[in-house]
Parts: sequence; C-alpha cells; structure tokens
Amino acid sequence: MTTKVERRIKIKYRVRNKISGTAERPRMSVFRSNKQIYVQIINDMTGTTLVSASSLGMEACPKKEQAAKVGAVAAKKALEAGITTVVFDRNGYLYHGRVKEVADAARNGGLKF
Repeated sequence: MTTKVERRIKIKYRVRNKISGTAERPRMSVFRSNKQIYVQIINDMTGTTLVSASSLGMEACPKKEQAAKVGAVAAKKALEAGITTVVFDRNGYLYHGRVKEVADAARNGGLKF
C-alpha cells in the first residue's frame, strides 16, 4: 500500500517524463505545502530557475486567494523577463483547487500554456 506522498511522486515522475522546459518554453512548476504555495519557471536545458514566486507573507488571506496572487505575480515577473509561453507542470498534484487557481491567474496575467 502506497502513501499519498509516494503516489504523488509516482505521478510526478510520469508527468516529468513527458514534459521539460526549454529556453523558448520554460517549465512552470508548482509546489504546494500545507500552508504555502510556490511557483518556479525553470529552463531544464541549463537547470536554472528564471522566475520564482511564493505565498510567503500572505498568511492573512485564504489559501485559494494566496494561490491566485502567486500566479499573478509569477506571470508579471515572467513577462518582465521576456517569457510569454510556458509548459505547466502540476508536479503530481491534481489540477484542482489551489493548483488550478495558480494556472488561471497566470493565464489571466498574460502567460500562454
């Protein structure tokens, strides 16, 4: 019997075998902990993080609002860095709730998936 974390890691590796970030289309990776949510835009060819955003310091509002704000901030920083299209990496999480909020806010911020 596998735990919830082991199941997510299996899904993560299955998804990561199919997608990777390039210089033209970097990978937008989402990590969600119990209290925070983090977004990184990564060029996998060089192994560098181009843009990052997190919900640290936003504890006053609900988690879904935090996720939407993080997605908007990530999109704004990406556009400033000259990134317009990304590959979305949900990192093994279901495309639901906070992960969906991040993606929708990033799309509304101007990123293309």
